[in-house]
Amino acid sequence: MSEEKSKVECCSPRRGGTHSGVSGGIYGLAFIGALIYFIQHATTFGNGVLGVLKALVWPAVLIYKLLEFLNL
Repeated sequence: MSEEKSKVECCSPRRGGTHSGVSGGIYGLAFIGALIYFIQHATTFGNGVLGVLKALVWPAVLIYKLLEFLNL
């Protein structure tokens, strides 16, 4: 059993760090798009700061609303 485990750990593509892959790139592009949108629509400095915070958390809200809609 231990030989099989070490063999899997040795040959695992995720060995040596984390790889976010495509999902990290998609999140990054979506974050930049949301950041630009919220900052363009900000009329004060406070709204701009709030826009940065919104850009950070909007994916979590989006997934929550999607799951709520699907009744999961």
